[in-house]
Amino acid sequence: MNVKIEDSWRKALAAEWDKDYFTRLVQFVKHEYATATVFPPGGEIFAAFDATPFDRVKVVILGQDPYHDVNQANGLCFSVRDGVPFPPSLMNIFKEIHDDLGKPIPTSGDLSRWARQGVLLLNSTLTVRAHSAGSHQNHGWEQFTDEVILRLATGREHLVFILWGSYAIKKGAFINRMKHLVLTSPHPSPLSAYRGFFGNKHFSRANAYLVQHGMEPIDW
Repeated sequence: MNVKIEDSWRKALAAEWDKDYFTRLVQFVKHEYATATVFPPGGEIFAAFDATPFDRVKVVILGQDPYHDVNQANGLCFSVRDGVPFPPSLMNIFKEIHDDLGKPIPTSGDLSRWARQGVLLLNSTLTVRAHSAGSHQNHGWEQFTDEVILRLATGREHLVFILWGSYAIKKGAFINRMKHLVLTSPHPSPLSAYRGFFGNKHFSRANAYLVQHGMEPIDW
């Protein structure tokens, strides 16, 4: 199958393209885009991969679903388009960066600036129907993104995996903690941020690990 994705990822995930589950997933997604409003726009489904090639990944942040309101989702987890008001979880992420690193709250919620530095902003499910959270779950995306994490965890060394909330923590449970740094905490959602997301210092801890292993830190 000819999937429009960055070339290094095409090669890393070559075994997936012709599997039955992926064929069914593509059929489902094509039907949804043809018959309903779906986010992100079709050309941005694989934006996280296009912005962060396989060999350039340094940090993985795992989300769940794309945002499902108009003009929000841009293919990068937690990120919104330039000029779009910050959703509550993203605002809390910026607050933690401010408290952790002293950086001012940015004016843009577009996190492609992180992606270009090697932060793979990966949602577990890469598409969603408008105004219907979770509507594309259990159609194959989760199996695909499990494979993405597996390829990184086994094919690379000294990556930082940032897992917020029980869903992400469970999805990354198999990652070898001797080979990679795995940072976990409650989710930045207002429902849970005060239970341990605030004060987790994941951003400074990620950078310290990268520097320790000879890599440039992320300009969060």
